[in-house]
Formats: sequence, structure tokens, C-alpha cells
Amino acid sequence: MEIQETIINKVANSGLITFDLSTYYHKGERIVYDIKDNLFHGLILREKDFREFVKEHDWTQYEGKNVAILCSTDAIVPTWAYMLLSSKIEPYANRIVFGNLEALESVLYLDALSEIDLDQYKDQRIVVKGCGDIPVPVSAYVEVTNKLRPIAKSIMFGEPCSTVPIYKRKD
Repeated sequence: MEIQETIINKVANSGLITFDLSTYYHKGERIVYDIKDNLFHGLILREKDFREFVKEHDWTQYEGKNVAILCSTDAIVPTWAYMLLSSKIEPYANRIVFGNLEALESVLYLDALSEIDLDQYKDQRIVVKGCGDIPVPVSAYVEVTNKLRPIAKSIMFGEPCSTVPIYKRKD
């Protein structure tokens, strides 16, 4: 007796589209500019000294980088100081944000996701990939859900062989 088995890849035939957020990872260098280094005794921003620093500093070192500006101490820093830093870094940097590296990562993903052509996902069953080698901030998962929900037939999280349902349109 001859047994003939045909293996059918049900995942491949399911019509699911995998959405991998890690493909939107910006490869540029990320750095933090901590304004604490410009504070007198770590507490006070002296305008004259700060403006002299801004005038003399080599801003070209931020060329093509993604920069998070923050103050890691408990000092009160006037808003204009962050604005002045941003105005000097902006001509060189790829992206500047106020906040830490996590905030920077979120903004980089939000920027990338804002450029997506959503037409390709209209009425589709989508699995947002849940794991990978590149850490993806939760904010990116929230944003992609917000973008896909109005157009997708369904949204799931995980891998095509093991998903968690997130949204299903009622037809």
C-alpha cells in the first residue's frame, strides 16, 4: 500500500499580511545632549555663559544623527535654552526631540509610519509582527493600530502561526 502525503502550508494560503515594524527602524545614530553639562554648579543656567558656549561649540558633530535633548538633573532650565540648542543642532541633525532616547525612538517610528501608503492594507487581514531582533517601542504598535484599524478587515498581533486578535471589522 502506498501512502502519499501532501503537506499544505495553511499559513501561506491564509491571505494574512505580515506587518513588520522593525522594517521602519531608522538606522541613524542616536545620541543624547544633556544640558546639565552647561549648568553652573549643576543647578543654574547662566545666559551669558550658555550663549558663549552655543557660539563656540562645534555643531557639525551632530551631522546626520538623531538627537534627544534633555536635562538629567533637577535644575529649572528655561524653555528658550532648549530652543536655542535645537536651532543650532537642526541644520546638521536628522531628527531632534526633547526627551530621552525612548522618546526619540518613538518619534522616529512615528515619522516613518506617517509615510506609509495605507492603500495596500485596505480590506486585508494583517498580523503585526510581535517579536524580532530590533526592539520596537509600544508607541509604534499603538500608532500602527490606529492607522490600520479604519481600513483593515482584521488586525492580529504575533506571528501568522500564533496570533492574538486585536480588531475585526463587522461586515
